[in-house]
This record gives sequence, C-alpha cells and structure tokens, in this order.
Amino acid sequence: MASRHLLRSIAMQSLYEWDFSGKKGDLEKIIKKNTEEFGPELEDTSLVWQIITGVVKHLFSIDKIIEKAAPEWPIDQITIVDRNILRIGLYELLYADKAEVPPKVAINEAIELAKSFGGESSGKFVNGVLGTVYKELEKNKTK
Repeated sequence: MASRHLLRSIAMQSLYEWDFSGKKGDLEKIIKKNTEEFGPELEDTSLVWQIITGVVKHLFSIDKIIEKAAPEWPIDQITIVDRNILRIGLYELLYADKAEVPPKVAINEAIELAKSFGGESSGKFVNGVLGTVYKELEKNKTK
C-alpha cells in the first residue's frame, strides 16, 4: 500500500472514530493512536493532519454538497464509513492543491477506500456522488 493511500486510510479511520463518538472524541488523540497503530513506519504524517483539519474546517459545506449530490440519502442515513470517505474525497476534490491531488486521483482514492472499508455497493455510491460533483465543477468551469 502506497504511503499516501495508507495516510488517507488513517485519516478515514480517525474521522470514522470521531464521527462515531458523535464528534465528541478528542480528535488529536484519535489521530495519534491510529497513526501509531496503522502507520508506525511512516515518517511524514502531515497528509493525515491536512485531510482531517481540512474536512473539519469545511465539514458543514462538504455535508451540504453530499446532501445535494445524493438527495435521496440524508447525511445521517449514509453509513459512517461512506460518509467520511465522501468527506475526504470532497475535501481533496474541492479544497486540496490540484497539482498535488488532481481531481481524478481524489475520486479514485475515495473509491479505493470505499472498496476496502465500505460495504458491497460503497464503491459505486462514492463514485456516483463524487462523479456528480466533479461533473458539476467541470460544467461550471466552462461557463
């Protein structure tokens, strides 16, 4: 597993744990624990922190985008795993440095996380939501 993919996995697991606790857990402790457990050999974990702080900073707007892109799925009815994978994917798609994380890489990484950690249809669901947002972004670029 490439280190960037592993770092995204750690970010997803940390966001999952935080979300599962009703966003009341100590996120910093959760991140440190998961980094030590799942990536003890990693020297640079700044991507984990960048993703998580970005998701938390933009949480309200990211969740609104999810609700708009998947109107039949209220945010609290999306599984915790899928919800946090979508948050990571949307953070990288909308707010991350495009030179560092091109849009298609952000989408593909989120789909891979969904296939690894989500349910049977998670990959398709994540692909559908992120694909819808990406198409909207591309359409707005040409206007």
